[in-house]
Amino acid sequence: MKIKPGAPALLVSLALITLTGCGMNDSSGSSTPSGSAGSAEAPLVGTSTSRDAADAVEKASSELYDLIGVKGKGSESRSGVMECEGKDPATYFKVFHPWSFYPASADQLDEAMERLKSELPKHGWKVVGYEPDTSQAKNLVLTADNTEKKYGVSVVQMKKNDPPKLSLTVVSGCYRVPEGKEVDRF
Repeated sequence: MKIKPGAPALLVSLALITLTGCGMNDSSGSSTPSGSAGSAEAPLVGTSTSRDAADAVEKASSELYDLIGVKGKGSESRSGVMECEGKDPATYFKVFHPWSFYPASADQLDEAMERLKSELPKHGWKVVGYEPDTSQAKNLVLTADNTEKKYGVSVVQMKKNDPPKLSLTVVSGCYRVPEGKEVDRF
C-alpha cells in the first residue's frame, strides 16, 4: 500500500480535532458537545497498559469493519499511543488506530458509508457528524462516539483517491497506566 507522506499524521490530527471530547461522557457525567468551543478534555476510560488498550481499540476497529457490510479489504496497520492533553504524560495516555477500507468496487463507497451511518447507532455509537469536509474534494466525513466504550471514530470517504477508500481512525478516551507501570509509547 502506498501512503502519501504526512497522510497518517494528517488523519490522526483530524481525528484528534474532531473526536477529543465530542460528546463522549467522562466519569463525572459532563460532556462537550461536538463542535463546541468548550473544553476538549477526553473522558477517562479506566486503567490499562498501553498494549491492552491498543488491543481493545483494534478490536473496536474490527467491529467497525464488520459493520461496513460490503466486500473489500482493510489495510494492515497498528495502533499508536499519544498523550492526553492537560494530563501527566507519564501516567495518562490515549490510543488511536488509523486504517483504511478498500471496497471491491468503487461504487460501493456510498453503500459502505450509508451502512455505517445506519448500523453504528444499533451498536452503541452516536453519529455526531455526517457532512462533507472543507477540502477541494468535499470528502464525506462521518464522526461518531461510543460513550460506553469511550471511543470516537472518524470515517472519511475518499472517492477521488486512487484507489478510492474509506479512511478510518478510532481514538480512545484517556487511560491511566496501572500503578508501578509505565506508558509504553509505540
